[in-house]
Amino acid sequence: EELPLYTNHDAIVGEVRITSLTTKRTEHSGIKVQLIGQIELASERGSPHDFVSLVRELAPPGDVASAAQKPLPFEFRNVEMQYDSYRGMQVRCRYLLRVTVTGKGMVADTKKDAPFWVRNYDVPPEEAPPIKMEVGIEECLHIEFEYDKARYHLKDVVVGKIYFLLVRIKLKHMEVEIRRRETTGAGSSAHNESETIAKYEIMDGAPVRGENIPIRLYLSPYDLTPTYKDVHNKFSVRYFLNLVLVDEEDRRYFKQQEIVLYRKADEPQMPAGSS
Repeated sequence: EELPLYTNHDAIVGEVRITSLTTKRTEHSGIKVQLIGQIELASERGSPHDFVSLVRELAPPGDVASAAQKPLPFEFRNVEMQYDSYRGMQVRCRYLLRVTVTGKGMVADTKKDAPFWVRNYDVPPEEAPPIKMEVGIEECLHIEFEYDKARYHLKDVVVGKIYFLLVRIKLKHMEVEIRRRETTGAGSSAHNESETIAKYEIMDGAPVRGENIPIRLYLSPYDLTPTYKDVHNKFSVRYFLNLVLVDEEDRRYFKQQEIVLYRKADEPQMPAGSS
């Protein structure tokens, strides 16, 4: 799917063409175009929450055939589009233009939606210290891992190291997962959905005490979005690096670390599935 791409405060300018499907004289009571931004939750399907709603009148009441004789221009200047377009598992944030022709006897075909995509950009954050954490099972396993930072842009590289300080479990492999957690609602009514975006094997075989395993995980191949926090008080999207160790009996050991993703202004402007 290809959609027009805009960013916050862009002007949205275009024209509407009306086609009369009958030779009979048909009166309308007005033609308008709306610019709508809305959030739709899977749990409330059919009841979107509008956060932007602007209207331009294209033609006063009159004859449909007369309105069809020439294009009807419209213009929305400096539009507030602070939220990115997003398509997730249980929520979507979308923008659209809706043209409506009203009048007695008009049918559903007299309303037409034209979606477009909004993508915004962030100022790179200040440098933050590396993330260092220890994890272990008493008398069995003790590892220390380090990631170079906590904030990454969408084309960044996660660089890190894992140190094995104590190994008394027969491990067979280790991987790092990128997990996305989508949260809708708040408090006791909050609902979480998680999905694994990527798995990256960083070790195959049993480690020994003192071993140092490097991590280098490129983010660009994956369908990632920025981190979104409390979008219109309806949803959030968070990302985690999940370290997974598997022993010879297929028992799995996890350690999760949240990271913040952001979009740099110099990244290619191409609409994608959920970003």
